[in-house]
This record gives sequence, structure tokens and C-alpha cells, in this order.
Amino acid sequence: MNDILVVIPARGGSKGLPGKNIKNLGDKPLICYSIDVARAITFDDNICVSTEDPKIIDVVEQYGLKVPFVRPAELASDTATTNDVLLHAVKFYEEKGKQYNRILLLQPTSPLRKVDEIKEALALYRDDIDMVVSVVKSHAPAVLCNDNEDGYVELVYNKNAGGRQNFSTFYEFNGAIYVINLQSFKNKGLVGFNRRVKYVMPKESSIDIDDIYDFMLAEAILKQKTK
Repeated sequence: MNDILVVIPARGGSKGLPGKNIKNLGDKPLICYSIDVARAITFDDNICVSTEDPKIIDVVEQYGLKVPFVRPAELASDTATTNDVLLHAVKFYEEKGKQYNRILLLQPTSPLRKVDEIKEALALYRDDIDMVVSVVKSHAPAVLCNDNEDGYVELVYNKNAGGRQNFSTFYEFNGAIYVINLQSFKNKGLVGFNRRVKYVMPKESSIDIDDIYDFMLAEAILKQKTK
């Protein structure tokens, strides 16, 4: 698929789990899981690991993938947005004469996504939408609560407390797969998207590693799968 630019954003700084992108999960660094599935979709020339961290660059290039550039420091701060990172990557490739129709954004913190799931998400893409985004079913609204005016905990949505099985289906972004219309992205930016199509993933594939507990869960799932 030569019309797709795969972007794997991997900032060096992480407060939740320092060094997580290159922390070994199973038999390889975390970021390598995203590289593997990207390689099953397209050629290395279309895969962009965007990072400012020399340690991440070293790990990725030892894995055999050339890192095309060092991300500018201002795009690696806590205030830098994914939108900014994607714009920088797209501009870099366009200046090299490469033209793409879609961006496939793969966060390195979703190591359990499968190649078949990415292909299914890609199959949902149409030129008249802004993005296909992966989601997972959420039970959170059934138990989501806050303090009311009297200081007592009150359910926000499920006020009749009829049980999860009687509650409307809700979804939440799981951070695993984003198939982005490049022209829409240039015109509106990610925050301007209103034509999103969901791709529903199972809970197991939706692990998003933010802290050590997420990492331990992913590790346990991988160990179970290899038995």
C-alpha cells in the first residue's frame, strides 16, 4: 500500500512509565510491535518513526528500520500535539517528493493490535470520511459518577441504575488504529474531524500502555498467548 504513510510517534519523555517505548515487552522493545504490524501493511520507506530521543532511534535502527529525521525539540514537549507531529511528518515526506492519500497512525503503546485488525479498519475507509478510528466497548458510563450539590455521589448517566446489561452501548477510543484522510487533515486538522467511522476492537487488543500496571497486563496476556 504505497498511498499510506504510517506514522509511529514515539516521544522519549513519559511520566507514567519512563522509557516505556523501548522497554522490553516479551522478547522485544515495545515500539517494535508497532513496527512489525506496519511492515505487514507497507514497505519500510512508508513507515515513519517520529522521535526526538536518540535511544529510541538507536533501538529502531538496530531493529532494521531507518528513522527518517530527528523530531524537533518543540514537537517533543508535553504541550506538543499529535496534530503538530503528523503535520511535521507529512511535510517532510512531501518535500522529498512523496505523496500520500492516507495516514495510518499507530501509537507504540498498543502492542496487542493485530495485522488483521488494521486491515479491517483500512477496509472501512472511504474518501468521503475524515477518519476511521478504533474503539472498544465501554461500560464506564454505567457506573460513572460525581458529587451532586449535596455532596453525595450520584450516577451521571445511568441514574436509574438498571444494570450494565440494560444500558445503551457506548464506545471509547482505544488509541490503537487511526486511518486518516490526508486531505481532510490538511484542511481541518484532527480537531475539525466530524466524519469519523468506528472500528470496534476486542478488549484484549485494546490494551493502551500508560503505566506499569498496563504494561504488566500486556505482559501477562502475551505470556498466556504463548503457552
